[in-house]
Amino acid sequence: MMYETHGILFGVIALVCSVLLAYAITPIVRVLAFKIKAVDIPKDNRRMHKRPIPLIGGLAIFLSFFITCLFFCDYSKSLFLLLGGGLLIVIVGIFDDIYSINPWLKFACQIAIAAITVCGGIRIDQINLGGTYISLGIWSIPLTVLWITGLTNAINIIDGLDGLSCGVSTISLISILLVIITQGGDFNSALITLILIGSCCGFLPSNKNPAKIFMGDTGALFLGYTLSVISIEGMFKLHTVISLIVPLIIFALPLADTLFAIIRRLLAGKSPFAADRGHFHHKLIDMGFTQKGAVKILYSICALLGLVAVFMCESMFAYNSIFKSLSIAVIAIIIFIMYVFILKNPESRVHTGLLDNANEPLPGAATSEKDISEDTDKQ
Repeated sequence: MMYETHGILFGVIALVCSVLLAYAITPIVRVLAFKIKAVDIPKDNRRMHKRPIPLIGGLAIFLSFFITCLFFCDYSKSLFLLLGGGLLIVIVGIFDDIYSINPWLKFACQIAIAAITVCGGIRIDQINLGGTYISLGIWSIPLTVLWITGLTNAINIIDGLDGLSCGVSTISLISILLVIITQGGDFNSALITLILIGSCCGFLPSNKNPAKIFMGDTGALFLGYTLSVISIEGMFKLHTVISLIVPLIIFALPLADTLFAIIRRLLAGKSPFAADRGHFHHKLIDMGFTQKGAVKILYSICALLGLVAVFMCESMFAYNSIFKSLSIAVIAIIIFIMYVFILKNPESRVHTGLLDNANEPLPGAATSEKDISEDTDKQ
């Protein structure tokens, strides 16, 4: 019991340390961004902001994560691979935030970093499909590289609104942490996940709408890369080898947005890296939602998916885990359908309270105590 209490206290201290470090480093990074001209100037209709916003905010997340891990985590080959690969991807991100490097060159760098990570020993060796364990053998190398680069790009692509990518990453990390804990994962994996949660939380106050600083590719690529490695070490390598569907559900939102974006662009005869205005968050904005409202909706979807994934873990709810996970999924679908019907009606959208004009009276509505009184008298 004493050791359990010590472990919890150790984790809480590490969490607080990472939060405070990220929060304290962010203003310094913001100054640096202006100095090196890593600033995002709104120049097309895809961008939601109207004024120049500094980039490379992800550097604060990385530094907080890096420093805290060195102080609190047990040193291992996998930890150094994670930190080393994170450093390389951050360097790529900084160059892209300053110079906007060619997308194909950036993608090649991601593949190279993923390959280094895989060669270092971080691999998806086997997967669980419906209770059947499949050893991947030589296929573990390309599959792991695909997982790392795919998730890295997915987190980057969904980074289109203030606080969206960082918040979605935080929610996904919380889901991963719950899976690790309930499935009996090792303490170091849980601690690394907790530290990254803290780093994201320390940065979010400066990144939420209206954002003072963006993560930029520096942060989005780093979070995507780190999430992919943490999911491999923390979930795919559990002694129970959880079902492949669990990490896919946790990351369903960014992965689906990325998949649809690639298909949409290819069908339009464009490069899969060609920027457009067809992402989930753009659709919500076009429907009249504010950035805050759209982010809240996407946060909710990501949280529900994470809950479904946690319920999918058999050791969490024994024999009825599948039934409970499906029940949560059905509830989520019902809520989503209700949202669809509500959002189709302009007046209903106002009533959600997620619009800028949510407090403005609707046409024909009573606007004062006198009007309300008169309406009551008429009734």
